[in-house]
Amino acid sequence: MAKGESLGEFEHLVLLALLRLGDEAYGLAVRREIAQRAERDVTIGAVYATLERLKDKGLVRSRQTEASEERGGRGRRYFKLTAEGDAALQATHRALQRMAQDLGLGFSR
Repeated sequence: MAKGESLGEFEHLVLLALLRLGDEAYGLAVRREIAQRAERDVTIGAVYATLERLKDKGLVRSRQTEASEERGGRGRRYFKLTAEGDAALQATHRALQRMAQDLGLGFSR
């Protein structure tokens, strides 16, 4: 993986949350998933800023739903990994596994 292509820690968490949430991956759900599973309290602004950055990098795409009365006349924006995002996530996992190998941390290859 070339310099500048690796994922930051929070980008990594956001991409993992998108995978877990599947078709239900929107900003607030991503925030809740990270809070629950990573035990990390993050702001919704940080989540959306990261999602935008990942979108700019071509690692995620988004779609907007129709406006609804229940949401105050707004639609919901859903996010999904692209093939490039999936490859970046896999490359990051492989790099972490190689770094942790033989350190007794419970990571396996």
